[in-house]
Amino acid sequence: MKIARYKKAQKYLKFYYNNFGLHQPYQVLIDGTFCFAAFKEQINIREQIPKYLNGKVKLLTTRCIIIETEKIAKKAHGALTILKQFGIHECNHKEPITGTDCITSMIGKKNEKHYVLATQDRDLQEKLKMKPGVPILYLHNKSPTLLKPSKASYLSAEKSLDSKSSNIFISEQQNASLKNLKKVLGVEESVEDNKVIPKKRKQHNPNPLSCKKKKIQVTKSTDKILKDKKLRKRKKANKNTSFQSLVA
Repeated sequence: MKIARYKKAQKYLKFYYNNFGLHQPYQVLIDGTFCFAAFKEQINIREQIPKYLNGKVKLLTTRCIIIETEKIAKKAHGALTILKQFGIHECNHKEPITGTDCITSMIGKKNEKHYVLATQDRDLQEKLKMKPGVPILYLHNKSPTLLKPSKASYLSAEKSLDSKSSNIFISEQQNASLKNLKKVLGVEESVEDNKVIPKKRKQHNPNPLSCKKKKIQVTKSTDKILKDKKLRKRKKANKNTSFQSLVA
């Protein structure tokens, strides 16, 4: 058995368990088409199904299914011998009906008895996909395979979850009464307590580096400008002294 197939089966069974109450021992309802395919492929149903589902299993059938298989006993004699090995679940049909109709009536609208249907009939599979909570088992490549839950099953599970979540929420009246009760008991927090008080900023001394005078970067051009200024100052000073000497 491949690990991927096993993991998928456990995932699907968990879905049916959480949303529809499917539990062990799994009641596997088997029809003639499934037994015919098992006989043809030489598959031991009693060994393979419990291994695949990884749990306790009850293999069941009905009188209507046995009678239908007996009618074609010449073609499906091996399938009939396999089918008769399983327990007979009472379908309460006084007159025998077809296997498809018998299975449909056994499952009903909601599959309250939590049957796992084992069939190779494609039409029956499609018919039961319309009903939520019906796990379908079939034989694929000489091994039992559980079909993915149908859209009807997923939609039903979503609706039940939505209804549960809506019941959890508190109504407006309940919320108002809860607030009043908190006020009486002194549990309710005041609005002032919830306000965030802004922190005052501390006054910091100025950065001593920012107070320093900027140093002038001496380049060739600035060096010439400084020399010219010094020369002008000297010339002015010389002129003033000469003028004072003349006046004296």
